Amino acid sequence: MSERAKVLVKEKIADSGVDLLREHFEVDLGLEMSDEELLEQIGNYDAILIRSATKLTPELIERADNMKVIGRAGTGVDNVDIPAATKRGIIVANAPESNSVAAAEHTLALALALFRNVPQAHGSLVAGRWDRAKYKGAELYRQDPRCHRLRPHRPACRQAGPGLRHGSSCL
Repeated sequence: MSERAKVLVKEKIADSGVDLLREHFEVDLGLEMSDEELLEQIGNYDAILIRSATKLTPELIERADNMKVIGRAGTGVDNVDIPAATKRGIIVANAPESNSVAAAEHTLALALALFRNVPQAHGSLVAGRWDRAKYKGAELYRQDPRCHRLRPHRPACRQAGPGLRHGSSCL
């Protein structure tokens, strides 16, 4: 029986992901590994799994003597030197849709915070004031999503635009 491939999980991923890897590979967690330790030990691994904090530079990749795969848990591979990996025949793979739902939810959360003036109200509260009326914000109910202004009831918002009824209210 052949020896199992060694995988370094350099950054935090879900425990279920680590468990799945362990079913097929010898897995080491290097979450606390310094850049210097990574430089010394990267040659011991057949694969590495990173997120966005680890930068795989040409110097690191040059030392990855056994490396066959670099896995990026997330979108993009801007933290991996692709030409250096290609030169060594190392496959670089990412999971571009792994955080799409989280990113969409975060976008909605930020938009709702802006509509309701949460950052400004928080700043006021931290400064020791409670300016409730000043930071009332706008309700989304019955608003036209095609209008992108964030200030409610401004005269400019009441102009009829493409697809908008004259006098329609927008944010």
